[in-house]
Amino acid sequence: MTLDQVVTALIYLASVFVLFFLSKMVFDKLNPGIKLKQELIKKDNFAVALTITGYYLALVFAVGGILEGPAQYWLDDVFDILIYGILATILLNLSTFVNDKLILNRFDITNELVDDQNAGTGIVMAGNYIAIGLIVNGAVSGEGGGIATAVAFWLLGQAALVVASKLYNIITPFDVHTEIEKDNVAVGVAFAGMLVGLGNIIRLAIFGDFISWQINLSQFGWFTLFGILLLPILRFLSDKILLPGERLTDELVNQEKPNVGAGTIEAFSYIAASLLLGWVV
Repeated sequence: MTLDQVVTALIYLASVFVLFFLSKMVFDKLNPGIKLKQELIKKDNFAVALTITGYYLALVFAVGGILEGPAQYWLDDVFDILIYGILATILLNLSTFVNDKLILNRFDITNELVDDQNAGTGIVMAGNYIAIGLIVNGAVSGEGGGIATAVAFWLLGQAALVVASKLYNIITPFDVHTEIEKDNVAVGVAFAGMLVGLGNIIRLAIFGDFISWQINLSQFGWFTLFGILLLPILRFLSDKILLPGERLTDELVNQEKPNVGAGTIEAFSYIAASLLLGWVV
């Protein structure tokens, strides 16, 4: 690594931390019920810590989509980091609204995070943020696209996450909302893993150069449909292969203390499948 590369890397890192600062200001403004300093430092609120970690990690993924593209003059890259980083911040916060109204819509998310310190809700929020960050990563990668294509694929990807969340609630023999509201972290971990896995599949579908709406939308549609249809298969395999001798549902909800390890195994199956799909397709 040359001195020029070190200096350039430091400039990029500084730009990302400026973006983090701006994104924190937006988060604070749009979430007045969550006082980060009080929740993280004074109350040691793990649920809020999970949420904000997912938020920042999503920004890292979004910026990664920019930096993975063709190398440019460093000043152009810094400009893209800030422009698309601000766009990612806007889309992430819009996703919070979608999550509140369409995914975890049966209870007050802020109340669950702040008053109940519900880590199950926190991990689902983190999973949704990370999924959106992965989608934005794919949407801003490559050449030929722009802000319009990024917003369009974010909108389509967010719609796919909503559909998947509804399907997940159908294929599970328990009510996901009820369990998460009961502070069931195991169910929250499994649900978050599903969102991240599908988000990564959507990233694969839209990653690279934007060729045309017809071609890119067709690829998005096939990948996303495959990912959604894969959900019940992966849950069945988690039950029969990854947790031999025990029923996944029993471990998650039918015992006094839900098995977070079982939820982690289910989450792993979704994320691992999305990674393997990317390596073989």
